[in-house]
Amino acid sequence: MSEFIDIFSQWSFWSAVLRIATPLILGTLGVLLCERAGVLNLGIEGIMVAGAFSGWLAVYSGMGLWAGVGVAALTGAAFGLLHAGLTVGLALSQHVSGLGITMLATALSYYGYRVGFPKVSTPPTITPFAEMSGIGIPVLASQTPLTLLALLLVPLLAWLLQRTPAGLMLRMVGENPQAAEGQGVSVASTRTAAIVAGSALMGVAGSFLTLAAFNAFFFNMVNGRGWVCVALVVFASWRPGKALAGALLFAVFDALQLRLQQSASSLLPYQVYLMLPYLLSIVALVVVARKAAYPQALMKPYRKGER
Repeated sequence: MSEFIDIFSQWSFWSAVLRIATPLILGTLGVLLCERAGVLNLGIEGIMVAGAFSGWLAVYSGMGLWAGVGVAALTGAAFGLLHAGLTVGLALSQHVSGLGITMLATALSYYGYRVGFPKVSTPPTITPFAEMSGIGIPVLASQTPLTLLALLLVPLLAWLLQRTPAGLMLRMVGENPQAAEGQGVSVASTRTAAIVAGSALMGVAGSFLTLAAFNAFFFNMVNGRGWVCVALVVFASWRPGKALAGALLFAVFDALQLRLQQSASSLLPYQVYLMLPYLLSIVALVVVARKAAYPQALMKPYRKGER
């Protein structure tokens, strides 16, 4: 017990929690935006890979760090537009389209890396975002501006969804597209805009890994974070504030298992600790998901004029 108290009392632990949570916050907000409009986006894993690669490649080619973030957002938006064309325009299966985009985006990123750097033995590096050391709060002082951006987007998205006409339209389209159409709302345009914006956030989530958390692109660096984001949206009951809490909870489990692995008193195989954050997250998800009120039109294709 004293070991846990010692871990939780360290600023470095909570700094690690916030750093681990950052891509999860951005990715979860992206998924939440898509699903609030009634569209499941399983392309997030591949979109994060593409965002990580395109953002890093832009900076490596001489662009600024924020320009790299912008490139990653545009890359995510492009794949989101493809997903919207398949699922909204053609009313194809959202599951199949999303998984196909994950495979396409991942394959294109890996292919681009192999073609651009065919003979490198170690990944080329860039100068990533610096820590915000001027901030007086120790936990935030060790973070990069992308973490601050992720934290600011949570209340911004909550306000957008709950307090603006655009948010009302988006929620109506995700709950009852027939009623939305009856009020003169374009279901196709609203869903497409939500998917494109949400996918752009997913691209930014991927860029955090190469432009802030690390300074290079390497294979498998996303490592399932996209799938975690999909689960966190259910855990959050499609609410931005609870999405932030869920991302931080998973990050606590993840940061904790890293420290438990390094503990001299550890008697368990390291694989047990690697499994710990996912196992505890599944338990939390099962407990919460039973009472989750999901958007009623989620995963239901809509064609204009149908009843």
